[in-house]
Amino acid sequence: MAAAVCRFRGTDGGTSLRGVALAASRGSGTVASWRYPAEKRFHRFVPLAPEDFVHPADRGPEYTIVEISMFEGRSDEAKRALIRGLFERLDTQVGIAPHSVEICITETPKVNWGIRGANAADLELGYRVDV
Repeated sequence: MAAAVCRFRGTDGGTSLRGVALAASRGSGTVASWRYPAEKRFHRFVPLAPEDFVHPADRGPEYTIVEISMFEGRSDEAKRALIRGLFERLDTQVGIAPHSVEICITETPKVNWGIRGANAADLELGYRVDV
């Protein structure tokens, strides 16, 4: 079940978006801080042509936006740990400075998700969301 969907947007800028996503998720705060099952990764890669990705010039060609849609229920500290972990991994493993990364978390009630033919509020997840 997709309790969190991550979208990575940017140009290649010398870095593959798939590589960015893999580095970001490997050992990220999602799995560690949230006790989230490692096999529950759902990533979307949205590569854009440089002319279609307008951003401040000082962010550089590697500028990347990470958007995370998830069920509501995580604590502020869990979300802070995830953001901190993503900034760190993208910097150390991919070489994208925190200044060139934007992360946005959007939370919605489970009842707003339809998954595997059912409303998510009616499904047993197999893991906790309230971490």
